[in-house]
Amino acid sequence: MHHSVATVPLAVTAGMLYARAAAASTRPGPGRLFAFTPVLALLLVLPFSVPLYGARGLAAFFLVWLGEFKLLLLAFGRGPLDPALRPLPFVFTASLPVKLRQSRSQAADAFVTTAGTVALPLLSSGIKVAVMASVFRLLFRSKDTLHPYAAFALYGVVMYCVLDSLLPCLAVAGRALGMEMEPQFDRPYLSASLGDFWGRRWNLVASAALRAAVHDPVRARLGAPASVLAAFLVSGLMHEVVLYYLTFQAPTGRVTAFFALHGAGVCAERWCARRCVGRARPPRVVATPLVVGFVAGTAFWLFFPAIFGDGMDDLYLAENAALASSFLDAGAWLLRLVGLG
Repeated sequence: MHHSVATVPLAVTAGMLYARAAAASTRPGPGRLFAFTPVLALLLVLPFSVPLYGARGLAAFFLVWLGEFKLLLLAFGRGPLDPALRPLPFVFTASLPVKLRQSRSQAADAFVTTAGTVALPLLSSGIKVAVMASVFRLLFRSKDTLHPYAAFALYGVVMYCVLDSLLPCLAVAGRALGMEMEPQFDRPYLSASLGDFWGRRWNLVASAALRAAVHDPVRARLGAPASVLAAFLVSGLMHEVVLYYLTFQAPTGRVTAFFALHGAGVCAERWCARRCVGRARPPRVVATPLVVGFVAGTAFWLFFPAIFGDGMDDLYLAENAALASSFLDAGAWLLRLVGLG
């Protein structure tokens, strides 16, 4: 077992407890931001110690993107963090995409319904793990004969399943601490517009962070179109940062171009909606395939090649094959230990 399994969570916990103490003893502003400097630097370094590609990408997403954004917001008295929170909820909220329940009555309701709400996320996660196993089996057998876009589509399914299976499991742990999970996805395949896809259905934790840190301040000064474009531009840049942690390859700008294109698309949608007030909009049965097709087509063109191109997909597959072999060996050892092997 790699040492990062223990050292990274311990370092994150220590850093976030320091940030809580610093926030409690300083006022929002440049002074608090300066006090956070050691933690902000620590979060940038920690993902480099994670050896696995997928785990390093998740660590970069949780710490370098969400963790840094939450601390920057806290430095100026905004965002979901509050130094008045107890230490454990503060660390959990700062390190992972979760939020506290709004009232004690909600927490009481959660305690009553925990048994009923734990089984469903675990069942859903189990189904997605089975889907991922089937996709990996297909890729191991047929990747060389698949069209690149078909392979990209399968990798996209894996990415969705990883996030939408891991985060509900984290929600179970958060619920035990009186928290609820920030919704990550809401059936993005049913989106009726680009604004619906990005604002209400896909990667909602990142959307909430971008809304608080970028969209709302820019909108107050420059208006809605500029705020949308700024949020998508920052999203593209942060994806480039996460991809660097994932691949250790210099950014190409294609991912930023992907998000800039979608930001322009959202602005165009809003402009058309204002111009076409009173006119019938395309029915969902027409709009949804157009939106999903546009997202998939531009992702195949700009997004997925940055993650899985240049042989990176072979590294991911080899890593997952090694992990599967390790799990099988561990299972066989346990069976022998209990006398069933």
